[in-house]
Amino acid sequence: MTGYNSNGDVATSNGNHNNNSNGTNGNSNGHSKPVEYTAQELHTKQLPKVGNLKMCSRDCCSKQGGANNKAGNSCLDKKGGGGHKEELVVPTPQSLLDNNNRIQCSLSPEEVRALRVLNEDTYPYEVIQEIADFIVKRAGIRPKIGIICGSGLGSLADIIQDAKVFEYEKIPNFPVSTVEGHAGKLVVGTLEGANVMAMQGRFHFYEGYPLAKCSMPVRVMKLCGVEYLFATNAAGGINPKFNVGDIMLMHDHVNMLGFAGNSPLQGPNDPRFGPRFPALVNSYNRDLINKAIEIGKTMGIESNIHVGVYSCLGGPTYETIAELKALRMMGVDAVGMSTVHEVITARHCDMKVFAFSLITNKCPIEYSDKKDEEANHEEVMAVAKNRQKACCELVSRLICEIQKGS
Repeated sequence: MTGYNSNGDVATSNGNHNNNSNGTNGNSNGHSKPVEYTAQELHTKQLPKVGNLKMCSRDCCSKQGGANNKAGNSCLDKKGGGGHKEELVVPTPQSLLDNNNRIQCSLSPEEVRALRVLNEDTYPYEVIQEIADFIVKRAGIRPKIGIICGSGLGSLADIIQDAKVFEYEKIPNFPVSTVEGHAGKLVVGTLEGANVMAMQGRFHFYEGYPLAKCSMPVRVMKLCGVEYLFATNAAGGINPKFNVGDIMLMHDHVNMLGFAGNSPLQGPNDPRFGPRFPALVNSYNRDLINKAIEIGKTMGIESNIHVGVYSCLGGPTYETIAELKALRMMGVDAVGMSTVHEVITARHCDMKVFAFSLITNKCPIEYSDKKDEEANHEEVMAVAKNRQKACCELVSRLICEIQKGS
């Protein structure tokens, strides 16, 4: 009997198939009720993740009660002794079998790979290369600068010229953004004479994505040809000198998720991306920060530009007073729910990084009953909308400076 493994492989047991087997449907051999996956579910790549689930072999189910199960007990109940070890084992779903109990559908290599990627937390180099090739081929250019648009800052992508737009859901093996203010589109084109690509919507840890998936698009950018990463975000201002609408240029960060053992670089390291132990002491490019400060002066917004330290928390809740006090004691100036893992990934693959936070609310560090001091997403979006023009101009002028120097 042929079985389908949840890791995306089609496994065929040795020996001839027994057409007279009455145990393959899982209802008369002592198995628990089988999990039914339709062929449509497989071909549309919607197979759910089921951990270490495996289909049992012909030798287990070719006889009533199971060839290796003389007592007629379920495979799920076995604890060794020549049969299956105690593990999650179910018969091949009846929906995959024809009237002769033979497998009636097969998966192409592309479908097998897609199922494996959807069910795993990390993306192999080859899969990321395929995504990058898909984008470059259809865009017709190799971008030099990558932009990640923060909450409410999607207009950064709207100023790109000769744009080719890719919806996330139509990019092979790409996740989908689920947060309001994140359009879920990848835009490739030119800006100030430079080839650029911009993400209108990022992926967050609180959406349920592991950090490696959240920052996977950065590696896609790298394999597309990107040398510079511009990461933007909406953040709460902890530094009492910051006002709503100010821009904080990031020169360092505190990785609170890393303190808890979470990193986008967890797992085996692929040296084709970068080293096992990357240094982060100079994560944010000092030359780009200085140029941005000078640009701010020419724009007349120097009083609204600061240089500071950002920290990423897991979210989706906003911080407590005690947490904000602790962050301030650590030297954090602004706090959000993104960016740090993207910067780590970018530095791992040797990209130059420029990042800034738009301060969309002031974080209270004293206890109060005032409701208007509580942060909310609507306020974040409103402030971002009001400051879009200044943010777009800052990014455009900085890209122009990079292009002049190349």
